[in-house]
Amino acid sequence: MNTTISRRTAVAALAAAVLAGAATPAMATSTGPDRPELRRAMNAFVDAGFAGIQLRVRDQQGDWAAGAGVRELGSAAKPPTNGSFWTGSIIKTFTATMVLQLVAEGRIELDSPAADHLPGYGLDERITVRMLLRHTSGLFNYTGEYKPDGTMDEPGIPANGDEWVPNRFKSYKPEELVRLALSKKPRFEPGTQWSYSNTNYTVALLMIEKITGHSYATELKRRITGPLGLRGTLAAGKRTTALPGPHAHGYYQYKDKVIDLSRQNLSLLTGAGDLISTTQDLTTFFSALNGGRLLPAELLAEMRTTIPTPLPGQDYGLGIWAQDLGSGCGTVYQHNGSPPHGYGALMYSSPDGSKTLTASVTWQDSATRGPAKDFLALVDALVKQEFCDTPADQREPAR
Repeated sequence: MNTTISRRTAVAALAAAVLAGAATPAMATSTGPDRPELRRAMNAFVDAGFAGIQLRVRDQQGDWAAGAGVRELGSAAKPPTNGSFWTGSIIKTFTATMVLQLVAEGRIELDSPAADHLPGYGLDERITVRMLLRHTSGLFNYTGEYKPDGTMDEPGIPANGDEWVPNRFKSYKPEELVRLALSKKPRFEPGTQWSYSNTNYTVALLMIEKITGHSYATELKRRITGPLGLRGTLAAGKRTTALPGPHAHGYYQYKDKVIDLSRQNLSLLTGAGDLISTTQDLTTFFSALNGGRLLPAELLAEMRTTIPTPLPGQDYGLGIWAQDLGSGCGTVYQHNGSPPHGYGALMYSSPDGSKTLTASVTWQDSATRGPAKDFLALVDALVKQEFCDTPADQREPAR
């Protein structure tokens, strides 16, 4: 699980009680052969106070997609099995893939200074392209820096809580975000530590645009969504965007109002958290990436060359996490994410891309960042249900 979701769901929320009285939890609907063990893992989210979840797995048994809970508060309608949702930081894997494709084309080098491609910003010449993708640049995170316990260390642009809500339709330019970050003291000397920073991926977006001469959205379509036929995936960019087509709704409790977050402006996270997608599209993308269809073998290996992070059992590569699920389970590759509030997204794959799990979870949020204190345990149980061969009571814990 990435640090964004960890931070945002570590504290129990008021919303669990609100949701408990809003609607009776709905059982899962599904497509494909029945998977009762996955139904139980999904319904555990609803029982814990989440509004809804849509899940898709692809494995030796075929494709299975399901929804549990409710699509929106006050309605009994279930979440769509392939609705659109805000994916948050999952876009970082798309961004890293595009940068690595430019490496494959000889248009950029992983260990070259990022400043070579973005003159005029004052980037430290020691910061390489690899450091950006690996989060070892030391660049200040423009949405603020947090302490290990989740409390704010140094504020940036408000990206959550009551301060964010009145500005959720504000449009930001990526240049503006990067210049703000560069006006702050670096967290550490380039390459000496690891710290998750949205700034790294907004800088990567600017590099993609500078090198190609095209917008990020154009390159995303040309390089990934077009070739793979991902019709439900787009980068929102600087527009105020409503989720297209069928979708589940995430919410935020703001003073005496419950705000629907299916429409917002995520230019605050350009290139780092502003993607819209579906479980089917994320499954196709991650299976193709890990199956070697998007990158040459040597660059996929570079992407998977990881370094330790503060999260136990989770190491970070270039826009991708390697997670050790423990004995009887093995290692999976993943990148999860959440936008400011109300939505969480999961994207997991076996090393060869033959087994995938993708999901979107919705809830009613508040300043405490989530409806259930055991969110991470719920995700862990869901993922292990799919990727572990050993029964739960016989597994050794992850390292």
